[in-house]
Amino acid sequence: MRIHPVSLQARRPLLALLGAALLLLGGCASGPNANPRDPFEPVNRQVSIFNENVDAVVLKPSATFYREKVPALARTGVSNFFGNIGDAWSAVNSLLQFKLQYAAENWMRFSFNTVFGFAGVLDIASEMNIDRHREDFGQTLGRWGVPAGPYLVLPLLGPSTVRDTAALPVDWNGDLLYHVGPEGTRDVLYGLRIVDVRSNLLRASDVLEGAALDKYSFIRDSYLQRRRAEILERSTQEDGAEDDSSGDQEPVAATADASTPTTSVAPAR
Repeated sequence: MRIHPVSLQARRPLLALLGAALLLLGGCASGPNANPRDPFEPVNRQVSIFNENVDAVVLKPSATFYREKVPALARTGVSNFFGNIGDAWSAVNSLLQFKLQYAAENWMRFSFNTVFGFAGVLDIASEMNIDRHREDFGQTLGRWGVPAGPYLVLPLLGPSTVRDTAALPVDWNGDLLYHVGPEGTRDVLYGLRIVDVRSNLLRASDVLEGAALDKYSFIRDSYLQRRRAEILERSTQEDGAEDDSSGDQEPVAATADASTPTTSVAPAR
């Protein structure tokens, strides 16, 4: 889940907060036994606690109220609308990655749903069996061979990597909501999207809360596996070999504890 800032003014303190977090991470010395994927784990854990507190006080109650009070049909329309907006940026990133079929399908989804689905409220494209392929600029950088770098937990935004964090400003500007005016309307749409995405994660997060495991490690490993899979998109060749052409290789020392599910339920990013 990605939580976008709600306005240009809101982004400035957020970016300042991110910058401070990165400076703090940069000043942390990695111990000899540090996880090579997560050398900043002590600070990341503290940021995770902060994010969980924000979620418990603000996001989860808002999402619960939204799910209980808004009819399911209306919630589906809201999710479809924001999914349609995401298809446009996914089409651009698919094209940048030379995934021509994905680019065509994402653009067809956006076009059909915008024109015939009342700006995407109705998901006509899925009824036509046109698949959705979610792509972002972090994935694009990965396909171009930019390494993921260490795992980071960003304030309010949640799980990330150095590469995905660097890609965030491009993703924000590629988001069609960023260009909606007036500013008040844009802020309302940002807020609604955050609540809608969080409401869709309520059941999964409840399951995670009740599980007897280290939630931080679970979310970290799930996020890194999922992002690696999205970028590598391994395909079995005719001779049975697997294609790792993106160069997004995982350190050998880190593979031993990376056998967790690939669905992150963190209420962030």
